[in-house]
Amino acid sequence: MDSRRDPVRIVIVDDEQLVRMALRLVIDGEPDLSVVAEAADGDAAITVVNEHRPDVVLMDVRMPGRDGLSTTRELLARPAPPRVLMLTTFDSDDLVLGALHAGALGFVLKDTPPPHILDAVRTVADGNPVLSPAATARVIAAATSPRSSHARDSSREAARQQLSALTERELQTARAIADGLGNPEIAQRLHISIATVKAHTGNLFAKLAVENRVQIALLVRDAEE
Repeated sequence: MDSRRDPVRIVIVDDEQLVRMALRLVIDGEPDLSVVAEAADGDAAITVVNEHRPDVVLMDVRMPGRDGLSTTRELLARPAPPRVLMLTTFDSDDLVLGALHAGALGFVLKDTPPPHILDAVRTVADGNPVLSPAATARVIAAATSPRSSHARDSSREAARQQLSALTERELQTARAIADGLGNPEIAQRLHISIATVKAHTGNLFAKLAVENRVQIALLVRDAEE
């Protein structure tokens, strides 16, 4: 259990009332987590986030009106934004992929067992990404699915331009992150210390203007597509 003094403040955004009720029931049963508000669409989500300043937003991908992707983009473009964990049914991979590009820290299936949802919320609250093996496979499949030649070339060129600012060691670190390695594994692969890995990762965040390791991985995949 998380040892933080104050409970993690959570907003649930989903157009299905039963989903919101079920998530609230699960989350509010934990002493270190607290649902402070709910919203049924993206516009309402913006309002309640402004009012309650949560630590984490559980965000449905598809909703009537403003969808989860555009809402996530708006929230994460603000100073001191909440961490966003997407909710999906896997019929919306493209939207989830876009949300990860925008800075969401991961996503969980709506039918994920409650203990795993709780673990995901805590992980995201600590600033770490959440991508289960099955979810990762779907995101990679979406990222590498056939696209128009123009769109593919444009994304590749933009990603390569961003990565060109990196040193060779930073680029190696970025590629290792894209391979799903943690800091100890990266240190072992590159024959450097964990402290050096952390320093390189910090440089990646600054040079690439990203917020998390998921965005680094997506940039590398776009560049090498």
